[in-house]
Amino acid sequence: MTLTLMFLGKGGSGRTTMAIAAAKKYAGQGKKVLLMGQTAGPALSMMLGTELGPDPVEVAPNLQALQIQAATLLERGWDEVKTLEKEYVRTPFFRDVYGQELGVLPGMEGALALYEVKKYEADKKYDVIVLDGTGDKEMLRLIGAPEIMSWYIRRFRQVILDSDVIKAVSPFIQPLSSAVLNVDWAADNFAQPTDQVNKLIDTAKEAIANPQRVAAYLVSTGDPMAIATARYLWGSAQQANLTVGGVILNQTEVNDQIASEFDPLPVVSVPNRPTDNWQPLIDALPDFSQAAMAPRPITINEAQSQVSLFLPSFDKKHIKLTQYGPEVTIEAGDQRRNIYLPPSLRGKPVTGAKFQNGYLTITF
Repeated sequence: MTLTLMFLGKGGSGRTTMAIAAAKKYAGQGKKVLLMGQTAGPALSMMLGTELGPDPVEVAPNLQALQIQAATLLERGWDEVKTLEKEYVRTPFFRDVYGQELGVLPGMEGALALYEVKKYEADKKYDVIVLDGTGDKEMLRLIGAPEIMSWYIRRFRQVILDSDVIKAVSPFIQPLSSAVLNVDWAADNFAQPTDQVNKLIDTAKEAIANPQRVAAYLVSTGDPMAIATARYLWGSAQQANLTVGGVILNQTEVNDQIASEFDPLPVVSVPNRPTDNWQPLIDALPDFSQAAMAPRPITINEAQSQVSLFLPSFDKKHIKLTQYGPEVTIEAGDQRRNIYLPPSLRGKPVTGAKFQNGYLTITF
């Protein structure tokens, strides 16, 4: 099983430095490691002393690295789209559109980076993938996208199937889809393709929810703004169902005040790296294998009819709870999360909600 490790924090807090140190730490333990740089620019190549491109290159024993280049990945992905189109569509729409013509739209780079992580994780060639990403709220939104997409498919599929429009046009859908497509998408089996998509999404959701497969660490300096940003990203990560395993203080000693800001997460301090000697920094890093010991974003206790969410950095006034049918929606800050309740709790109304010590406990 491959572990994907990422770092969250304010720009300039040292995320790239920690990503390199973590990759070197695992490589030194004999693990096969891939370090992936998402942020454009020469910084990662310069820090590693190796010119990086979109494909993995060896930078040290057991350690390979690459620099995500969105235009190149978009071109490669477009070729895959055209291959699938040729397989399923009788008259391809995109055959005269070439990947070399495509420009990178805002948001594409992050999505392509996560797609690359998924691809290399599926290869099972590496024990650890370290993503040096943007480490911000937008990255967390992308990580939470599978859960959001699952909700859209789940809710809108049923709306479509129950609508008078689909019932009226269903006799005409099958002949049309057979004429244009090589698949059967009549109303009666509309659920089949969406079920297949849901299976893929559920696989991604399970990976993100498992801290032995995907985990994040907060990186901060002693600057109050950096600490506040790290705390905000901590709560946002929980809303994306991503476990945060601990906090790394860059060139800052741990004191009681800082420790209380991130309680109950473990907080470690790492020294400055003035030379090319990475070992003191590597030695000061936390034990990343302990990420699973951190509070989980959500726990469901069916026996007690309770759902508990860990929402650190938020207080009661930041949280909004609503219930629609079999789901509960939690809004914290500017992020929403839809919780699809287990069968034993579906249809039961919320009878109580309590927010205490960072936990929102909902009773049915």
